[in-house]
Amino acid sequence: MSKKTRMPKGTMPSLRLAALPLMFGALTAPAMLSGCDGENPLGNIAEQCGLTCSGGGVLEGRANISGTASIDAFFGAVVDFTGAANGVTANVRTQLDAMAASLGLEAGAPAADIRAALEAKISANVSGGLTVKAEPPRCEASVEVTASAAASCDVNVDPGSVEVRCEGSCTIDASAQADCSANGTLTCKGQAPNLECEGKCTGDCDLEVAAQCEGTCRGTCNGECSVRDSAGNCKGTCSGTCEGTCELTAGGSCTGKCEGSCEYTPPSGSCSANAEVRCEASAQANVQCKGGCDGKVTPPSVSAECKASVEAKAEASVECKPPSLEVSWQFAAGVNADAQADFRAWVGNFKGQFSALLAAFAKAEILVDTGANLIGAADGAVKGVVDNLSASADLKASIGAGCALAELPNVATAINGAAGGLQESVSAVVEIQGAVGM
Repeated sequence: MSKKTRMPKGTMPSLRLAALPLMFGALTAPAMLSGCDGENPLGNIAEQCGLTCSGGGVLEGRANISGTASIDAFFGAVVDFTGAANGVTANVRTQLDAMAASLGLEAGAPAADIRAALEAKISANVSGGLTVKAEPPRCEASVEVTASAAASCDVNVDPGSVEVRCEGSCTIDASAQADCSANGTLTCKGQAPNLECEGKCTGDCDLEVAAQCEGTCRGTCNGECSVRDSAGNCKGTCSGTCEGTCELTAGGSCTGKCEGSCEYTPPSGSCSANAEVRCEASAQANVQCKGGCDGKVTPPSVSAECKASVEAKAEASVECKPPSLEVSWQFAAGVNADAQADFRAWVGNFKGQFSALLAAFAKAEILVDTGANLIGAADGAVKGVVDNLSASADLKASIGAGCALAELPNVATAINGAAGGLQESVSAVVEIQGAVGM
């Protein structure tokens, strides 16, 4: 009778290795052999089969971490947020550096130093400071990005039938004018009928009869004019009535002929063929937008795990256009013609820089809330999905879930880093606003 021999402990790994093809299913013997280097065969096989956590994550701008759609959509939203936030921060710094250079400061100068130099520049040339009139920046979220985000995150959302609702105003097709008139407010933007603008005129308003001018009066001011040229004609704000041209850079009412762009509500319920058609609808209205939404974009109903991801992607897609500015002032006594010309040229550049800062500020305010919402949703979007993975989930999904959990701490790091830059940018713009009394 032969004696039973106990298997040495050292042979156990080879038995487990022999069982791997059954565990991996589609893994073939040739693949098995090609993955072995005699030292760490298991590691090579796992890497070849995508059963490892690839290098890089949200800190490196990478979102495809788990292989599970809703989890990776969340990581994608984090990447989109950080990219958008860092873009705003860089834009603010670019404008601040340009403003600093115009004031004789070095690039990278603190906002407080720029404010002090700006106030000194104004007080040396102007009596009573600058008066700045600005339209609110128009910020539009992408309807297409929102729809795509919903479809890619929630497998139960049909990509072909995603409807995104805009709670605000947006450009619509001319064919949707009747729907807008019934469910919201229809607005036309373009050349006013007969140049008579019953709304907001942006550009030149020809005043054939003396009237009040909300912008820059170029002609005769029957009252006090803030800036006059060498011939005594008004080229600034007029406290009385203006005869000539009223330049409405930031928009306003025009009692003469609006030779610029007019934004108005058509009494007929239909815009002219060459006008931009916009609709401002209520939350209950169902108006199909074309392009961006100036307001809140409401995605279709998605799972709780996807809600924050889709909203964050929509908000990260927001583009804020620099607003038109109207800047007026009264030169101080003793400022000669050359100094006045130099100051007017400086104001021309300042308007562009300050307008860009206002647009960046508007987007920054949106993104600050976005980052906080993403951090609050992280556990549900990642841990919640991992916890609900079926016990029968394949090996690749299980390993991907582990990768997602390992990446989760980096989410707060990425968001907080980008949010810190946003807060500094917001503070910087507030400093510049303070210098011009806004």
